[in-house]
Amino acid sequence: MQIKVPYGQGEQTITIDEKNLAGIVHPNKVDTKDEYETLQHALANPIGTSSFKDFISGGGSILFIVNDGTRPTPTAKVLDIIEKDIEGLDISFIIATGVHRAPTEEEYRFIFGKHLDKYRDRIHSHDSKNDEMVHIGTSKSGTEMWLNKRGMEADKLVMIGSVEPHYFAGYTGGRKSFLPGIASYSTIEQNHKYALLPEAKALALDGNPVHEDMIDALKVIADKPIFSIQTVLDRDRKIYAATAGHIHKSFYAAIDKATEVFCVRIESKADIVVSVAPYPMDVDLYQSQKALDNGKLALKNGGILILVSKCRTGIGHDTFYKLLSACDTAQEVLDEIDRGYKLGYHKAAKMAEIGVWAQMWGVTELPDDVMKNVLLRPFGSVQEAVDEAIKVKGADAKVLFLMDGSITVPLL
Repeated sequence: MQIKVPYGQGEQTITIDEKNLAGIVHPNKVDTKDEYETLQHALANPIGTSSFKDFISGGGSILFIVNDGTRPTPTAKVLDIIEKDIEGLDISFIIATGVHRAPTEEEYRFIFGKHLDKYRDRIHSHDSKNDEMVHIGTSKSGTEMWLNKRGMEADKLVMIGSVEPHYFAGYTGGRKSFLPGIASYSTIEQNHKYALLPEAKALALDGNPVHEDMIDALKVIADKPIFSIQTVLDRDRKIYAATAGHIHKSFYAAIDKATEVFCVRIESKADIVVSVAPYPMDVDLYQSQKALDNGKLALKNGGILILVSKCRTGIGHDTFYKLLSACDTAQEVLDEIDRGYKLGYHKAAKMAEIGVWAQMWGVTELPDDVMKNVLLRPFGSVQEAVDEAIKVKGADAKVLFLMDGSITVPLL
């Protein structure tokens, strides 16, 4: 049989014997209503705050915090809805890059759509190392909270985010617009070291040290006027649900809807898992690693995990690559991290943790030598990788395809 596997903004078609197919996993199908009605209802019925129109009234500067191009957040659709409401107001935008690079022109267009030309001169891309930061306090865990000065000086803040599973923060959305979104490099580094702990995993919030540190660190801005707009997308990237209002209450209200879409039941683990990082999450290997982390949940011990991602702009975080390329084995990576943490090591650790019990292969546009340096065996196509994996694991090996591996969590 033939299977179409997403690759960048296109796809690769492969042929596989039906006896080898364990399953093709997409996010769950859900009943999606009219997207704009869903958004309008959320804005008119916020949780824990006044309506959006009331929130933005009364003058003052309003800063919109929006996600970068590595997330599927439907920022442009939200702007379609509120465009008339914010006309003539003192508004500006900051892109919550965290430690990511600034967006490319293509990514700016992806984020803002038709609104880019209108607002271009009011858009700033957060730079965690060079922007002026303001110290707002210290979390119970000791994280020194430094946030972008633009966020602290604005009279009001509006966050536009999306909620889906996240491999160490539990879920994306809500508080992540601030940390890591517009936080300083040192603040992000302090918070993300907790990603090395076993409690930091997909779907986990209670007891998750990364999430709890984020929540605690943001208590000091509780009095800041903040309006949060959170969306949950379906498998076709349409808006399935939306919540609005209080930064944390709107986030928690979206969790169940995100779980409905992105937590998919599987009957058993497979010998081979093909996990896809689809556009735009295929921006680089640093981001695509999320597909490996979710894919491992469906893989048998000793199995083969195949990452499919264009890695359009290369590796990503330099520290992450330097650590992996300096080590010959997954265990060496983990041993090196034990000697001291740097931001980026959490990604390397998650990959190395898989590498000690499974093989990791990859279909990307990265050079073969670079792939080998990061513990991935390179292949030129999904077909080549799957064929070789079946040879290695045996003629009766079962292959599972995780088509949206960056945000889909397979559960037994």
